[in-house]
Amino acid sequence: MTFTINVPTQNDREEIRIEAGSSVVFVGANGTGKTRLATHIENTLSLNAHRISAHRALSLNPSVPKINETEALLGLRTGYANEAAGADHRLGHRWGSKGSVALLNDFDFLVQALFAEQSNKSLETHKKVRSGENGPAEPTKFEILINIWEQLLPHRKLHVSGDDIQVSVTGDLERYSGSEMSDGERAVFYMLGQTLVAAEDSLIIFDEPELHIHPSIMSRLWDEIEAVRPDCAFVFITHDLEFASSRVAEKYVLREYNAKPYWTIERVPEESGFDEELTTIILGSRKPILFVEGSNTSLDIAIYRSCFTNWTIIPKGSCEQVIHSVVTMRRNENLTRVTCSGIVDADDYCTEDIEYLARLGIVTLPVSEIENIILMPNVSQAIAESEGYSGSELDAKLTGLSESIFQTLNSERAIEDVVVRYCRRRIDRTLKKIDLSDAGNISELKGKYMQETDALNIDAIAEESRSRIVAAIENRDLPVLLKNYDNKGMIALAATHLKSCRRQNFENWLTRALRNGSVPSLTSTIQELLPEIQAQ
Repeated sequence: MTFTINVPTQNDREEIRIEAGSSVVFVGANGTGKTRLATHIENTLSLNAHRISAHRALSLNPSVPKINETEALLGLRTGYANEAAGADHRLGHRWGSKGSVALLNDFDFLVQALFAEQSNKSLETHKKVRSGENGPAEPTKFEILINIWEQLLPHRKLHVSGDDIQVSVTGDLERYSGSEMSDGERAVFYMLGQTLVAAEDSLIIFDEPELHIHPSIMSRLWDEIEAVRPDCAFVFITHDLEFASSRVAEKYVLREYNAKPYWTIERVPEESGFDEELTTIILGSRKPILFVEGSNTSLDIAIYRSCFTNWTIIPKGSCEQVIHSVVTMRRNENLTRVTCSGIVDADDYCTEDIEYLARLGIVTLPVSEIENIILMPNVSQAIAESEGYSGSELDAKLTGLSESIFQTLNSERAIEDVVVRYCRRRIDRTLKKIDLSDAGNISELKGKYMQETDALNIDAIAEESRSRIVAAIENRDLPVLLKNYDNKGMIALAATHLKSCRRQNFENWLTRALRNGSVPSLTSTIQELLPEIQAQ
C-alpha cells in the first residue's frame, strides 16, 4: 500500500509518497503549521488516515460501558459510535468542527474497542476448542499491548480481565485501578492501543508523539509501534529534534505556514556531511550557525548564546571538527541558504594559521578555552562588583584570585604538565595535516611521512610554550597566561574568591546570569573580549 500526500507550497506542491511499513517525519518550530498539516493529510486521505492529535485527553476509564466492536471502532475513527458513521461525521463528532484545535477525547472508544476485540477473539477461540481444533490461540490486541507495555515499563505489570484494567508494581500482589496510572504509563498504553486498533492498510498520523513519554523509552516505543503494524505507514509531526533524529524515516522541515493554505517545506538531505540531528537543527534554524569547540555543557553554551544572540550555537568538540563542519557546510549546495562561521580555542596559532582560518570563516578565542574568559580581569571585576565589592576590597578580591591562579603553576612539574598537553595538541594537529595522497609506493609513502614528521621540532615547540608561560608568571600577566594555560579547575578558584561558594554553585549562577541578563555588565564585558564574527 502506498500513500500519496500532496503538500501545497507557494507556487506548486510537494508530493510525498509513503510505503506501508515506512515513516515520514515532519519537524518544525511553533507557528510553522504542524497541526494544520496533520489535519490536511487526514482530510486528504479520508478514512484511510487516522490522526492522533497533540491536544489529547488521556483519562483512562476501565469501567466504560462495553459496546460492540464495530461501533467502538467507528466511534474511535469518526467520533460517532453508530454503524451508519462515515468520513463525513469525523469533523463534527471527532473534532467538534475544529479539526486543528479541538481536544481529542477518544480514550473511552479505544478501551471499548480493545475490550470488544478481546471478547470476540476469546469467544472465537473458545468455539474452536469446543469443536476440536487444537491450534495455538491467536493473541488479542490487549495481549500484544500488555507484552509491549511491560517490556517498556518493566517495573509495572498490567492486568486485564474481561471487564477491568488494573496495574501492580512488579513483584507486588497489590493492584490498583488503571485510571491511576501515571501520565507516561497512560500515554504508552494509549499510543500502543491506537496503533493496534487502527484499520488495516492505513496511514497513522501522530502529532507531537513525544508528549508525556520519557526520553529513555521514546525510541524503543516507536520502534515497537512501527514493527507491530507493518501493514500501516506512519507520519510523525514534531518540534522535538531528538525524536526526529531518532527515527529511520524520510524527514522534512516545515519552515513557514500561510493560511491560504500553503507551507514552505524542505526535505532533509541524507548526504550532507552532517549527522541527522545536526542537519535537522541546521535546516530548522532561522539564524546563521556558529560552530564552536567544546561540548554541550551549560556554562559553555550560556557564554556563547549570551554573546552571539543572533547565531545558533552548535558545539563540535575539537578544533578539527569545527573546521570540518564550517568547510562542509559552506561547500554543501543543499545548505547554502544558511550561513555559518566557527570559533576555535587560542592554541598558539601563528599569523599564517590565523589568516588561513579566517579565510575559512573561523576566528580564534583570546583564551586557551572558553571557560578562561571568566577569569579575565575585566570579567572577574564585573562579577565581583555584582556582589557589591568596590575600592580596596574589590582590588583585594581580584588580586587574590590572580595570585591563586599563578600559584597553580608554582612548580616545574606543574608547568611541564601544561607544556606536555600543548605539545600533544600541536603534534596531533600536524599529523592530521599530513597529506600522503601523492605517494605511489611504499618507499614514497615512507619518505613523505618521514619528511613531514622530521620537520616537527618537538623540543622547540616545548621550549616556546614554556617560555611564554614562565614569562607570563614572572610578569604577572594574567591575560597572556590564560591564553596559554588550560586548567578547568581554575573556575573553582573564581568561585571561592569572587562569590565564596563551591564551583558547581558558581557555574549555576553564571549560567543563570548569562541566560537572564541579570548582570548586564558580565555579558557586555565578555562580548568586548570575544572576536567579532561576520556571517558568510
